[in-house]
Amino acid sequence: MAPLIAHVVFSFKVGGLENGMVNLINHLPHDRFRHAIVSLTDVDPSFVARIVRPGLEVVELHKAPGPGVRLFPQMYKTLRALRPSIVHTRNLAALEMTAPAWAAGIPVRIHGEHGRDVDDPDGSRAKPRWVRRAYSPFVTHYIALSQELEKYLTNGVGINSRRVDVVCNGVDANRFAPARSAREPLDGSPFNDPSLVVIGTVGRLQAVKDQVGLVRAFATIAPRDARLRLVIVGEGGMRGAIEAAVRETGLESRVWLAGERADVPGVMRSFDVFVLPSIAEGISNTVLEAMSSGRAVVATAVGGNPELVVPGETGLLVPALSPDELAQALWSLVVDPARRDAFGRAARARIDAAFSLDAMVARYDEIYARLLQKVGIDV
Repeated sequence: MAPLIAHVVFSFKVGGLENGMVNLINHLPHDRFRHAIVSLTDVDPSFVARIVRPGLEVVELHKAPGPGVRLFPQMYKTLRALRPSIVHTRNLAALEMTAPAWAAGIPVRIHGEHGRDVDDPDGSRAKPRWVRRAYSPFVTHYIALSQELEKYLTNGVGINSRRVDVVCNGVDANRFAPARSAREPLDGSPFNDPSLVVIGTVGRLQAVKDQVGLVRAFATIAPRDARLRLVIVGEGGMRGAIEAAVRETGLESRVWLAGERADVPGVMRSFDVFVLPSIAEGISNTVLEAMSSGRAVVATAVGGNPELVVPGETGLLVPALSPDELAQALWSLVVDPARRDAFGRAARARIDAAFSLDAMVARYDEIYARLLQKVGIDV
């Protein structure tokens, strides 16, 4: 049988990290690897259904609040039952599970760093570095999704660079294709009038994504042009705060909180400009998807965003938590449709050249096979 990879995550629901896992599992050669998903908490069955390959095993451990060490016996038993050749944990919330994976005799234990922790947006806190350093003996190899995260692991945590590979996310360029016209209508949208200028964002409604700051930036430029509209796609704990910010600015008729949508390719094609106002990021799937869709991007210069967006060529970068500068960047594209169209064309060309899904899958395939061969398992 093909080697089994157990992908360990805190939860498996709609999100950038999880979407990347779906793409990877669906596209890795089916005859080379089998897969299991182990969620420390729970999973969204409708999201799991996006994985179209047969034989997927899904395990929910229903972790209670508190230290992850309490879950070690259950994780140990789960891994002994699954008998994977690789355990691939992702982000700090799952890192602890490399210890029971080691105890269970799993020969290859990979840890992926996908982005910043909510309470450590710039990577400066000592405790997360200490935790990563403490668990490093249980990890055989690391995958960082950006060069910035690689530097954090090697320079900040002290991981030997030979133990780290950089694998950027890839995007399905066929699914996320440019619109046939400047902007396509979206089912259910109140802003399908082609005379409007629609600014949009997609992501979980979390403080680290700073959609509240986006609303305030939009409020600065909205009075200048009656055509302007803002769409915020996603769900999460900050929805109430975002709704309050919309009410405070009196923009209820010009801002649409669209909730969670399954038709993200269509969502991207319904925007004139894509914006990502995050305080911290890894490699943003939504930025890649917007670029692949031929959208000009305005993003904060955090995490891996500068590795994706070429300022003045495919979009614009602004400092985080700077609504005035965000507003200025957005306005510069609102008043210059030729520039935003040029940015969109260049963004798509950059995806085709450097961020294809095929390239990402091939890189993971090579890393998995190389690490397995080191422990005597042929693929």
